[in-house]
Amino acid sequence: MSVQVLYRTRATATGGREGEARSEDGHLTAALSTPKELGGAGGPGTNPEQLFAAGYAACFLGALKLVAGQQKVKLPAGAAITASVGIGPRSEGGFGITADLEISLPGIPREDAQRLIEAAHQTCPYSNATRNNVDVGLSLV
Repeated sequence: MSVQVLYRTRATATGGREGEARSEDGHLTAALSTPKELGGAGGPGTNPEQLFAAGYAACFLGALKLVAGQQKVKLPAGAAITASVGIGPRSEGGFGITADLEISLPGIPREDAQRLIEAAHQTCPYSNATRNNVDVGLSLV
């Protein structure tokens, strides 16, 4: 598999889950805190799972817009994706993540919405990166 890179960015994290993450252009600066559920203090910072959820949700909506345009379907202004990302120990050892996407496409008939969702799942870079490695659930709400 090869990817023709059209855009590349860099971010640096320091201090691990109790540190900071910053993009090279300075547009993203995030204090990081470990959630209580993972043994941390649950401080005011974000965490990698929240960042992944936000990125996946935005990316999947972008993929939906692309495939809707290709299929000549107008997405409603209220289209939204809510990503739920979980983390925990794997039976094989180490830790793993799960992702569930709740897709809201108000006003689009269910069959048409499902077709768009499946096409977006084949197009979205996050879906392609996680396929066969992360359990991803898709639900139309």
